[in-house]
Amino acid sequence: MAKEITSRTEDYSQWYLDIVHKARLADNSPVRGCMVIKPHGFAIWELMRDALDGMFKATGHVNAYFPLFIPKSFLSKEAKHVEGFAQECAVVTHYRLKTVGDTAETRQVVVDPEAKLEEELIVRPTSETIIWNTYRDWIQSYRDLPILLNQWANVVRWEMRTRPFLRTAEFLWQEGHTAHSSANEAMEEARKMLEVYATFAEEYMAMPVIKGVKTENERFAGADETFCIEALMQDGKALQAGTSHFLGQNFAKAFDVTFLNKENQQEYVWATSWGVSTRLVGGLIMTHSDDDGLVLPPKLAPIQVVIVPIPKPGPELEAASEKIAQALRARGIRVKVDNDDQNRPGFKFAEYEMIGVPVRLGLGMRDLEAGQVEVARRDTKTKENVPLEKIDQHVFELLEEIQKNLFERARAYRDAHITRVDHWDAFEQTLEEKGGFISAHWDGTTETEKEIKERTKATIRCIPLDAEEEEGVCILSGKPSRRRVLFARAY
Repeated sequence: MAKEITSRTEDYSQWYLDIVHKARLADNSPVRGCMVIKPHGFAIWELMRDALDGMFKATGHVNAYFPLFIPKSFLSKEAKHVEGFAQECAVVTHYRLKTVGDTAETRQVVVDPEAKLEEELIVRPTSETIIWNTYRDWIQSYRDLPILLNQWANVVRWEMRTRPFLRTAEFLWQEGHTAHSSANEAMEEARKMLEVYATFAEEYMAMPVIKGVKTENERFAGADETFCIEALMQDGKALQAGTSHFLGQNFAKAFDVTFLNKENQQEYVWATSWGVSTRLVGGLIMTHSDDDGLVLPPKLAPIQVVIVPIPKPGPELEAASEKIAQALRARGIRVKVDNDDQNRPGFKFAEYEMIGVPVRLGLGMRDLEAGQVEVARRDTKTKENVPLEKIDQHVFELLEEIQKNLFERARAYRDAHITRVDHWDAFEQTLEEKGGFISAHWDGTTETEKEIKERTKATIRCIPLDAEEEEGVCILSGKPSRRRVLFARAY
């Protein structure tokens, strides 16, 4: 495997693409803006999916599935919603192809003009409309509430500028859609799911996040309030890693979803939606990886430990390797024993470093004779010799240590790149020279927010949930402000 990848300091964007391809995460697709997720990349997504799915079910949610195609008229029923997605929709207009031409040289497939749909279908950009059309039939009284549903699906948003995992025309995600009998219950749900996302990001991805609320300008189309988790990548740009929306009664009113409350009065249902996507794989890459390849937190590593016999496999080494593997698997550790004799150990070491295996065990005949194993960790690139009889306990504890170290390392970087500024010149200088999050005052107006974005390409990532009231003046307009918000350039 060719190991050379572009340095992060030389070209961060190319570094990211190099890791995606050389760590065998994804390939480009013949369809512009789409990607082929390779087995290693999909295995990471499966671990994310399974962990999140367990967290959703632990909070009372169940899975369902709704159609990929949405009648165009559905999107017209919620004005803000359709406005937010109109520029990104893929539209199905016909339902049949036909062949034309009499010879092999002239024969081709064309759209049958007589097979035009009576109503165009939108390829799912998100599912609020079709789900709330369905909820109208499911909900009659307060006894039918709450509905706590999630679906794992693919969606299509016809992005013009794409990058694997971070922004693609088609991507995988989960979307939760819940229905409630009161505003308080729906708001509690939206906040609860934000906490689920934050816990997953920090405890599984080892990616520190800031919990906050979006401004009106950055809010999800059709929502009354959007909560988010924001992370910081190694190039100083922010990444929105998950969102949870309080939809109020907007979709219930659009689709006439009412219920008979306990006072025997008809009332519109209250709603939430929330989602994360394969964008998290991109966030994982950019939070932890280095110039030698992918770095994975152990909880999300498809292979947590690889055992490499040195210099090449033999019966005695294979037996010892398998014995170690069995002891590790008994502790729930995902292990691979590489007995392939087609490649030298050095090649294997480089390969497993590139794909981000957290721990590598090297075992040779001299090690066996000495009763020890060479243990190499991916995060610090350090090695040590560990007694054979203690290897399973040592590796078990080491994986926990690596998980913690990656989080602490990422948090230290993030915290060092949160800068408080009070003047416009300092704001611009920090953006250009340091990047990261900028904590600054804003006057609360959409006009000022848009002007800052136009001037600097920085957006308000969120108003932190723990932001304290503080008298100040807006960095641009000079008007009064009561709290700081977080600005950053972002993916």
